[in-house]
Amino acid sequence: MCAVFSNMAGLTRADMLKYHRSSCWICAVFLMLAARVVAQTDASNVLTVADANWTLILDGEWMIKFYAPWCPACQHLHTDWESLGRQSESLGISVGRVDVTQQPGLSGRFLVTTLPTIFHAKDGNFRKYVSSRTIEDIQAYVEQKKWAMVEPVPGWKSPSSLLMSGMANLFRLSVWIRQIHTYLTNTLGIPSWGSYVIFAIITLFMGLMLGLMLVLIADCIWPSRPKHRENKTVVIVKEEVSEEEVEDILTEEKHASDLDNESERVSGDESTEEEGAISDGAAAGSDQPPSEGAAESSVRKRKPQAQNTTEGT
Repeated sequence: MCAVFSNMAGLTRADMLKYHRSSCWICAVFLMLAARVVAQTDASNVLTVADANWTLILDGEWMIKFYAPWCPACQHLHTDWESLGRQSESLGISVGRVDVTQQPGLSGRFLVTTLPTIFHAKDGNFRKYVSSRTIEDIQAYVEQKKWAMVEPVPGWKSPSSLLMSGMANLFRLSVWIRQIHTYLTNTLGIPSWGSYVIFAIITLFMGLMLGLMLVLIADCIWPSRPKHRENKTVVIVKEEVSEEEVEDILTEEKHASDLDNESERVSGDESTEEEGAISDGAAAGSDQPPSEGAAESSVRKRKPQAQNTTEGT
């Protein structure tokens, strides 16, 4: 004991301060490590959802948040969402998050247009959360089953549908095109208008190739009929019809000519009779006035002649 006290007595005040500072730094480091471990343990309850594991949310009950690191509203929600992840076991749910900058396919699959966007999933049925984003309201939404009063997303718009799968591929394509544009302008030094011209030429070429493929497929499914056969058929039909029509026309013309000849012959006979009667009447009238009976007979002769003339015409 005396030796210990003698050693402590031999320490100066500067040495005591040095040891004190060293011990404070060691305690601070241990506290930081412990806090980091606790934070990692708590944050591990929030699952990072990606294209590779998104099918996990089709089973059970989930709360999924879509966010972007640059979004101020998303940053404000970060603390409450981590707190919700720590309470996920007591609530009987799973909590996930999706970074739309890293997972554009999922943002297209869920058709995310605003940030942050929260979805509730229950056995493959998805509902969009539109209430307040405070931790209390989210907990009440789950505990009181308020999600049951919300209409789920229709089947054709469901993330697992074929339409939304195509939308996911479209979003991935848009990001890929943007990355190529960035590479052309920043790395290769091509101006922006040059990049646009390149994309326009590629688009036109792909459109032409797609149109050619569609034409070939249509020809294979519905082959076109040869035209020369149709023309021969049409000519044959026209020839047969023309022969029949010619025979009918010739018969009708012959019959009409016979009728015309007969009518001319009848009209010629009638005109000769009328001229003879007029000459006889004129000779008799020079000698004496005609009697009433002769006048009546001449009238009677003219009437039948007029009737015959009309029938002949």
